[in-house]
Amino acid sequence: MPDRRVLLFPSQQLVDNTIIQCLAFRGIEGCIPFLHGSQGCATYIRRYLISHFREPVDIASSNFHEESAIFGGSSNFKQGISNVLRQYQPELIGIATTCLAETIGEDMARLTLDYHQAHGPAPLVHVSTASYRGTHVDGFHSAVRALIAQLAVAGSPGNHITIFPGMVSAADLRYIKEICAAFGLPLVLMPDYSDTMDGATWSQYEKIQEGGTSLSAIATTGSSRASIEFGLSTAGVLLAEKFNVPRYHLPIPIGIVATDNLFEILKTLSGLPLPQVYAGERGRLLDSYVDGHKYVFEKRAIVFGEEDLVMGITDFLNEIGVTPVLSACGNKGWDFAKIAEAAPDLKPDFLIGNSKGYKIARALNIP
Repeated sequence: MPDRRVLLFPSQQLVDNTIIQCLAFRGIEGCIPFLHGSQGCATYIRRYLISHFREPVDIASSNFHEESAIFGGSSNFKQGISNVLRQYQPELIGIATTCLAETIGEDMARLTLDYHQAHGPAPLVHVSTASYRGTHVDGFHSAVRALIAQLAVAGSPGNHITIFPGMVSAADLRYIKEICAAFGLPLVLMPDYSDTMDGATWSQYEKIQEGGTSLSAIATTGSSRASIEFGLSTAGVLLAEKFNVPRYHLPIPIGIVATDNLFEILKTLSGLPLPQVYAGERGRLLDSYVDGHKYVFEKRAIVFGEEDLVMGITDFLNEIGVTPVLSACGNKGWDFAKIAEAAPDLKPDFLIGNSKGYKIARALNIP
């Protein structure tokens, strides 16, 4: 058997739950992310998302100060929510907690209820996302689960399906929508930030960008014909337990085997054969496997990053004949130093991961 190891480490390039919670909320139509905590947290996350996506991002904050940290942030929370409702008129406010709010024990369910009692109904969804607990992937899935838990309703079974793609790129989201349209399947994509985080040039400034999954669509997820979930088990499990929605659980479809599994599900749900355009793509990919086999067979790779993506890439590498000698992911307190320590003995030919692994690649003189 080939020498393989699995290490668990939090993706140290980004361990902040709250950052990716904001990304998930940006995938909801008319939604403004709101952080219950200090202004600095919102400013940092806003800058981080803008620098990556190159799109304008507004993130509201309850603006904690010393008094809030001691006596609680109820007053700041109510004032902040009222300001956002007045300035933006959002369809939804996605509320996430920061480390400070979690540490002093802010009860978000109570604060939300108090606001409703004092000011009337307001479109609020809250989720606990302390940055010192879990990774950014955990924050993403927690936000999606909270949206389903608080907005989905029961109904007569429909013909639509719900897909939980996980934390993938805007281009991936668009491709998923294209595939489902080709199968004639009405789709609710949770979430869908393909336009809000990768949109076209504006002719004038928009406070809230167009795009995202509508609240009415989210409500219908409880009556979906089925749900398909990539990666970690999160909101799809909730739909199955609460609304008896059949659930299909797959890794992120990278490579022929995983994508074939997805297409088989879509063929079953739609009753249609595989569209010719994707049969052609599959054939070209298989031809590429054959052409590239002599270059990659028995090469050794180290893979690191988010759990969902690492699992998909690792399966793909096995498929094309590359040996993943180490797959690093998770949130058990490991870091890049552990990879650097193990790498020399594993003799990898290349690394696959984000740019934070450049020091290891440079030390080993590999790409």
